[in-house]
Amino acid sequence: MGRMAHARPSPSVTRRFPILPVVSGALVIGVAVLVLALVLSRVEDEQHRGGPLRNPSPPKGVAPINTTFEGITTFRGNATRNYYGEGPVPLDPMIGWRIPSKRMCSVSYVGIERSKWCGTGWTGQPNVLVAEDGAVEVREGAYDGMYHFLDGTTGLPIRSPLATRDLAKGSATSDPDGFPLYYAGSRDGRFRIVATDRKEPLVLWSVQGATSVDRPLRNDDWDGAALVIDDVLFEGGENGWLYVIRLNRRYDPLGLVRVAPEIVATVPGFDDQLLRVLGDEEVSIENSVAFRDGVLYCANSGGLVQGWDVSDVLAGGSRLERVFRFWTGDDTDATVVIDDAGDLYVASEYQRFDDRSREVGQLMKLDPSRPNDPLVWSIDAREIGFEGAGGSWSTPALYSDLVFFTTAAGRVLAVERETGDVRWERRVGAPAIGSPVVVDGVLIQGDCGGDLWAWDVSEPDSDPVLLWKLHFNDCIESTPAVWRGWIYLGTRQGYLYGLTERKTVEASP
Repeated sequence: MGRMAHARPSPSVTRRFPILPVVSGALVIGVAVLVLALVLSRVEDEQHRGGPLRNPSPPKGVAPINTTFEGITTFRGNATRNYYGEGPVPLDPMIGWRIPSKRMCSVSYVGIERSKWCGTGWTGQPNVLVAEDGAVEVREGAYDGMYHFLDGTTGLPIRSPLATRDLAKGSATSDPDGFPLYYAGSRDGRFRIVATDRKEPLVLWSVQGATSVDRPLRNDDWDGAALVIDDVLFEGGENGWLYVIRLNRRYDPLGLVRVAPEIVATVPGFDDQLLRVLGDEEVSIENSVAFRDGVLYCANSGGLVQGWDVSDVLAGGSRLERVFRFWTGDDTDATVVIDDAGDLYVASEYQRFDDRSREVGQLMKLDPSRPNDPLVWSIDAREIGFEGAGGSWSTPALYSDLVFFTTAAGRVLAVERETGDVRWERRVGAPAIGSPVVVDGVLIQGDCGGDLWAWDVSEPDSDPVLLWKLHFNDCIESTPAVWRGWIYLGTRQGYLYGLTERKTVEASP
């Protein structure tokens, strides 16, 4: 799938909706200022509720995959892809840092295509790691062909970047068990395992998407964030195949990390039935695999959602069994999200314009315990919003009894998980292909108009309240990461940002 290759002038950040403190005895003034802010920001029928946000209990079982240290080690934080970080969320955010001084750009070559790409892209969510001394490291790949390792407070590099030969696309993964390892793909065709305990990042092993399977389809890029479970790495490639790799992690006598990877299996993300009905081989895997109760789920650009029982692999064997199959009818790049009951939430695009896409919709809930009739409910979202297509590229987000969906056409929907009824809807700039995150009752969404939005959704039965909106001068295609008063994100303008609470920065000496 093509990503936006465009550039605009230097970014500026403006507060579109200031947060108003509650001041006793100043109600009239407060209301007047509020009305003025609403007019200036063209936000209708929304008011800020002063005071702390209520935080309803998150869905059961929501915790990071990393249990021995703190942070966000992979896209959406855990195996079921429904962990979004830790608050507090800045309620009056400002730029704490922006790097680098010169825009991050490079020229990418695919076939005869030659184009300039800048910043960070889809899905592009940073990793956030907390060291024993409390220091925070932010790890992010960018379209300069580099993976960057930054101090979370200052944005300064803490080690040299890892260079690839093309775009550092998608989201990478840091080892969830504490090994100093980083798992990162690139548009240069290689998926790499990188040691981070040396003076410079060191590639210990890599696999080439074009040559590692007998029948590679589409291309050799890697977009998805790998998942590591019990020393086994699972990753999907744009060649259409799912990789199962036993890492054999260990430390050598000098205390340096080592791996001896063994590709246990390569599993097709497609089947003959799918290829026949599609009439083409556009079946890449661009999402991040998800896992629950021994079953691994992924989807592909042909719309095939599969569940593979990998219990034998995790027990030391090599056998996989397909236990679930569902066809959405269209390109499904968004990651499958799993709730505490084992149900799946799937967002699909609408670009093949076929009968199946119209039949099952673009936003759907599936129950894999009913393999012959798994569709629980679905929502139509065919409005054209990105590259002549509709539907959604955004991974759904679960919170309380709601699931949040964002469509390419700029609709943000709060949907009741049980019934599929739309509880409320908001509009953001189109296209909107980044994924929403929700932490401490605050829903954050970026769009390609350059706006980053934050709503108070801490009262799920009420309409959301717009807390703030920050404007940047280019598309926010990447998914933000939230961690303890900071929001980390990149834009297509060419920069990485650390946003923090305004009063925190102003109070610093």
